[in-house]
Parts: sequence; C-alpha cells; structure tokens
Amino acid sequence: MESTYTIFGALLLSLFIQIHGSDSFHKNSIANRGCDLFYGKWVFDDSYPLYESLECPFLENAFKCAGRPDKLYLKYRWQPNGCNLPRFNGEDFLTKLRGKSVLFVGDSLSLNQWQSLSCMIHKSMPHIKYISVTNKGLSTFTFPSYDVKLMFSRNAFLVDIVTERIGQVLKLDSIEGGRLWKGNDILIFNSWHWWPHTGKKQIWDFVQEGKHIYKDMNRLVMYKKALKTWAKWVDDNVDPGKTKVFFQGISPDHKNGSKWGQYASTSCKGQKLPFPESKNLGGPYPAELALEKVIRAMSKPVHLLNITTLSKLRKDAHPSVHTGHGGHTNDCSHWCLPGVPDTWNMLLYASLIQN
Repeated sequence: MESTYTIFGALLLSLFIQIHGSDSFHKNSIANRGCDLFYGKWVFDDSYPLYESLECPFLENAFKCAGRPDKLYLKYRWQPNGCNLPRFNGEDFLTKLRGKSVLFVGDSLSLNQWQSLSCMIHKSMPHIKYISVTNKGLSTFTFPSYDVKLMFSRNAFLVDIVTERIGQVLKLDSIEGGRLWKGNDILIFNSWHWWPHTGKKQIWDFVQEGKHIYKDMNRLVMYKKALKTWAKWVDDNVDPGKTKVFFQGISPDHKNGSKWGQYASTSCKGQKLPFPESKNLGGPYPAELALEKVIRAMSKPVHLLNITTLSKLRKDAHPSVHTGHGGHTNDCSHWCLPGVPDTWNMLLYASLIQN
C-alpha cells in the first residue's frame, strides 16, 4: 500500500531535470536524495517578497499588515538543508492544473493560504482574467482561460456542527459536509486552530459522539476523534487516481513569549526577526503528533504539508496589531501576506508539479 506520509526528497528529481536540464543536477539540488524540504532555516533574500500586498486587489485587509513600520519580515526566504525549493511559477502552476479544481477546507488559516496562492498567481500573470464568487460559504476563484478553480470552504472542525433544540452540537462522528469535497482534483485540509477555544470563542454548546452528548471533553481527545472520522471519509470516498489529498500541518501561534525566552512578553507585538536555525523551540505539538498518527494509519495516501517547524521560527511574521482593526486586536495566529503562507504554497507547488 502506498505510504500515506510523504516527504518529498528524491521524488523531485524529475522536476529539477525538467526545469534545469540533466547537466544541472548536482548534490545540492532540490532532488538530492534524502533532502527534506520542511527542515532548514530562513535566510535574508533582497528579491523578496514574491508580491506586494497592494498588488493583490482581493487580499483580506486583516492579512495586509498595513501600517506596519518595519518591513524586514518581508525579506526572508525558506532555505531547506542541503537542497533548494523551486521558485513559484504561476503560469506553470495553471498549465499543469488545467481543467482541475483545488479545494482548501479548514479555518481562517486555510483562508490565509488560499489567498496567498491567489496573490502569487496574480503576480505571475497580472493581466490574466479571473472570476471571484462566494456562495453559501464556498469561495471560488476561477481562471477561465485555464479552467482552473481555486476554492475555499470554511469548515474549522471538518466534522459537522448542527443546530438542535439544545443549541449548537459538534458531532465528532458525523461528516455530512464531505459531500462538498467530492469530485475535486486536489483537496487541502486543515483543522486545529478552533479546537482549544473556550468561552465566547467557542462556537458549539455540546459535543456528541454516537448517542452520547457531553457538555465538554478534553480538546485533544475531541480532535483525535474528529480526525479519525475525517480519515474514514477519505478512505471510503477518495480515488487516489483522480484526487490528491493534502493536510496542512499545525500552524503555530506566538502568543506566549515564554516559549522563546522572553517571559515578560504576552504576544508577538514588536517581534522583527525570525528565530535562527539553532533555536530550541521545544518538541512537537501534541496535535501535530495526533495528526501524523492518524495519517499513518490510513489506507489512502494523504500528503502532509509539514509546515509546523518552519512556521515556528517566524515569530516576526504575524499581523499583531496591524490588522486594520486598530490596536484593539493583537493577532499572533494568522500571518501577514506576503509572508509565511507563500512558502506553504511553494511546498505545495513542489509536490504538485512532480506529477
């Protein structure tokens, strides 16, 4: 059975030769056997950013980081250890995906990545015609000349939330929303950001598993149960010959300065530099380990965009108070655009174009 946990390494050999020719291949190429594109460091690159926020007319104001006085955070490129990440090419992306649909399913971090990808393509091909439509929670960005659809469906938990007499019920073993996912060529899932929320940020009143209804439950346990429901849906419904499935790794926040040795800091406000490669950021998140365990146990291939570690290094790349909502909001969860999600999409691009 094909492995469900994919690290790119040698699989990109054919891509490198196709782009640069066989004579260009050497030991430091992106296709170097054993190279892991997800581990490396952020390096200064004056050719960055890949686009300007003002050049992207459909970018959410909350991601533009307008008014942020420092601009150094825009100048960092992800450099994997021992190999190179291919630079994004919007025309090549659309050509290889001609006639296909890409659906992002998840919370506002999926929105972050979806908007990043749209901006990257728009920068590569600024005069290409596009159609942007939102209908019943599904946002669709279409490039008619290539018949490519980039879609985003907001679904923070993947499993269903149903309005019942007692209130909003989060059903850990129900996934009727999956009907929307069928028939798409590429599915990119994401979930975790909303699971730990309590109080006013918690959007459900009760949680249900089978016939049992609970007022609350350990959030990591709930997440694991929901992931297993999602995994069963993929195993039962996805034909790997027609649909490629990705799961975006856990996107870290930087709300607690004690995690990086600044014990007086309670936010990412004022952070201007990424961590160096050698910085000790602790072990993996429990949610990250839970996700990897579920993916390994699946019978259908799911490709993990393992963005957690590289994103942990970027405490400087969040909107913080520069969200367009004044200083009352201090956002250390989402990412400025251009920024870190552009690298997530470069990793996605590297995986897709190998086929």
